[in-house]
Amino acid sequence: MIYEILTIFPEFFKSVFSFGVLGRAEENGLIKINIHDIRRFTSDTHRKVDDKPYGGGSGMVLKPDPLSSVLEAVKRTSKKSLVILTSPQGETFSDKIARELSQYEQLILISGRYEGVDERIRELYVDREISIGDYVLTGGEYAVSIIIDAVSRFIPGVLGNESSPYDDSFREGLLEHPHYTRPESFMGKTVPQILLSGNHKEIEKWRRGESIKRTFYRRPDLLDRTRLTIEDVKLINELKKDASPSFNVYIALIHYPVYNKDLKVITTAFTNLDVHDIARAGRTYGVKGFFLVHPVIEQRELVNKVIWHWTEGPGLSYNPTRNEALDLVRIKSSLDEALEEIEKIEGSKPKVIVTDARPRENMIGYVELKERIFSEEEPYLLLFGTGWGIAEEVIDRADYLLKPVEGATDYNHLSVRSAAAIILDRLFSR
Repeated sequence: MIYEILTIFPEFFKSVFSFGVLGRAEENGLIKINIHDIRRFTSDTHRKVDDKPYGGGSGMVLKPDPLSSVLEAVKRTSKKSLVILTSPQGETFSDKIARELSQYEQLILISGRYEGVDERIRELYVDREISIGDYVLTGGEYAVSIIIDAVSRFIPGVLGNESSPYDDSFREGLLEHPHYTRPESFMGKTVPQILLSGNHKEIEKWRRGESIKRTFYRRPDLLDRTRLTIEDVKLINELKKDASPSFNVYIALIHYPVYNKDLKVITTAFTNLDVHDIARAGRTYGVKGFFLVHPVIEQRELVNKVIWHWTEGPGLSYNPTRNEALDLVRIKSSLDEALEEIEKIEGSKPKVIVTDARPRENMIGYVELKERIFSEEEPYLLLFGTGWGIAEEVIDRADYLLKPVEGATDYNHLSVRSAAAIILDRLFSR
């Protein structure tokens, strides 16, 4: 593998690749790292590589002419060559991308700087843009170093043991299992007996289980990328039983005040499907309670009969799982009653989140809301509306207004039970 680094700070790399695994790899001819100073390809006496952006704004932009000159000078060695720009706008670097890049013979890496590079360089030369994460660095040299280090590990001979890069964390999407070495006992903690047994089949089974556990607790998002066995799934289900949800959320279905299609405030009727399906979704994703809010006493009595049938009546023995879901339901005549009950349970008023299919300004997104919910101990109440949406008087009282559920088309007319399931999945799925 040949790496061609394009940078305005060539001295940055003098020590980075001169020692350790990569230093030995270059000495052994397994990789070659060429560093090109972009300033050497400028045409002015001041060796200027950047300039102010057209249209105004802060910061500077890398000029296209010196970058073009150095890219033309660094000839591609073969068809298996790739020009990479480090940029916060690129795809997020990963173990999978590192493996892909290791299949090339030459990587030409442009170290992004300042506000970025002139757009024409992207259009004329760049094959792929890569970001190493959602944070800002003082320069792309750090990103280039990380990319080269990660890619080189997959080049045969660099690590010595060919299987090493495939046994590390992120293998099959999982975090790595714990490691132990001598001494057998250290500060009162001993090595697990299974690792001393010599039974390699059982050791491998233990390691797989520990990888699953670590991934479940630390990076549950990675489990979706993993091809799980039936034994893996059984273990995850056992872990879920012991791990209570790390969020404090209630949901409510509002029947008043809501709009009809003419945007007049009305009261909607209770529907059997909404209650059953939203309760099951709530139970699946770990919400603490499901409030049905309806001002009409006859409607509340009707809901109570349905709930009784499945939680205490004939339906209890017929379908116990339905009872488990409907046990979440609390029937209230107003939103204020629901808020008061949550405050009694939790000791503080919940923050109210309204869902609505109509776009508005300053709506919160799913990622930001999820981060807030998981990082705070205070309770939240997520409101779902019936009819044509929750009335403005409720929206005005909310702490957050969640962005509408959107798919790949401009069609946006989901039933409330479908929208509720999607929203709960986006916020609370593992």
